[in-house]
Amino acid sequence: MTELTNELVLRMYRTMYTIRKFEETVSERAGMAMIPGFMIHLYVGQEAVATGVCAALREDDYMVSTHRGHGHLIAKGAAPDRMMAELQGKETGYCRGRGGSMHITSVEVGGLGANGIVGAGLVIAPGAALSAKLRGTDQVTVCFFGDGASNQGTFHEGLNLASLWKLPVVFVCENNGYGFSTPQDKHQPIDRISKRAASYDMPGITVDGNDVLEVYLAACWAVERARKGEGPTLIEAVTLRWHGHYEDDDDEYRSAEEKAEFPKHCPIERLERDCIERGWASTSQLERIRSEVDKEIEKACEFADESPEPSPDEDPALIFSGGDR
Repeated sequence: MTELTNELVLRMYRTMYTIRKFEETVSERAGMAMIPGFMIHLYVGQEAVATGVCAALREDDYMVSTHRGHGHLIAKGAAPDRMMAELQGKETGYCRGRGGSMHITSVEVGGLGANGIVGAGLVIAPGAALSAKLRGTDQVTVCFFGDGASNQGTFHEGLNLASLWKLPVVFVCENNGYGFSTPQDKHQPIDRISKRAASYDMPGITVDGNDVLEVYLAACWAVERARKGEGPTLIEAVTLRWHGHYEDDDDEYRSAEEKAEFPKHCPIERLERDCIERGWASTSQLERIRSEVDKEIEKACEFADESPEPSPDEDPALIFSGGDR
């Protein structure tokens, strides 16, 4: 369903603001050494992509995430308190404190894993889609990946097989312009990754990844195609990564002038303007949503702080069989 109702638009606004608030809080807590681990990859600036795509999905649809997966999981319906607990290494987290930032997932919301291996999800997603096809369901699998992953062999293997077997997959490339510190024009001869879809006889479209409404409408079209058995689609969402590749990244490969432009393309502020201009919400309604989310994230932090540490006596190998308890 692609109708942009007030309820849908405000739900997407809440999701985007929740992701932003969660990630900013994670950044603060990481700086205070409250979150163990080194590689914490934040989703700030890219909120419209996960939000728009996941708004087009059903609860029973699948999602394959990446190392930058907090936003994906929130958009698919995961609870911020259990996510914060996981990042802080607590027993109440989604992976009982053993997964941490890069491997956080929840099968409860259809998550099939976050992955620190670049491009790994591109061959996991067709497997999930094949499962749905063989079982006779109309479930769809969404696969998130970055521009750097589109150079991996798994990209070509995954898209080739998905197209050959007309699998219900939506491949979503979150093109933030950098493969770690390498700009796209230094690692690819093409300007648009969506062009590569033609090699596999599937539709390839590029959208403004900072416009959640544009992302949502494109995702609805792709998901509908997949459900009807018409095969996969490649969506390239052009967006911006506001933070470094990870939280300790000095980010010196991007100029101060370039980074100063980021807030001008804020997906949350863009939707705020759309809401006011199109009469979807008032300023006070948006303020109320932000206030509610602020309190939710505050409670998530309290939940994580008060949660117990994992037991060192339990075999971690038994925990990762499904992600959830």
